[in-house]
Amino acid sequence: MQNRIIARFTDGKILKGTTSDLLPNKTVFHLSENDTSAIHKVDIMHLKAIYFVKSFEGNKSHQEKTDVERVGLGKKIMVSFKDGETLVGYTQGYSANRSLFIVFPCDPESNNEKVFVVTGATDKVTFI
Repeated sequence: MQNRIIARFTDGKILKGTTSDLLPNKTVFHLSENDTSAIHKVDIMHLKAIYFVKSFEGNKSHQEKTDVERVGLGKKIMVSFKDGETLVGYTQGYSANRSLFIVFPCDPESNNEKVFVVTGATDKVTFI
């Protein structure tokens, strides 16, 4: 199955494309770039996060809601990245000792279906 993703690197670089070999226990995956079909070998430790998205364009006018209660997605969490971005959602598997954890957005209308967060790119993680 092809997953539509946006890979955001710690240096600010962004790649948009699809992958079929991204697994939580692997440190490398391949991304087929959306615009050029170029295949990139991506080392997860160079990333800030991997956004699994509904569309590459998103909806620029959509305001993310962070006050929506979503049952079954885990504990509510606020992730502050080293670059200043903040992500609020739900997680079932955060541990400071893990290299990755998944955050599901609060807003079911979000363009993000889920986000793989690279723990090393975070500044602070708080349960709220």
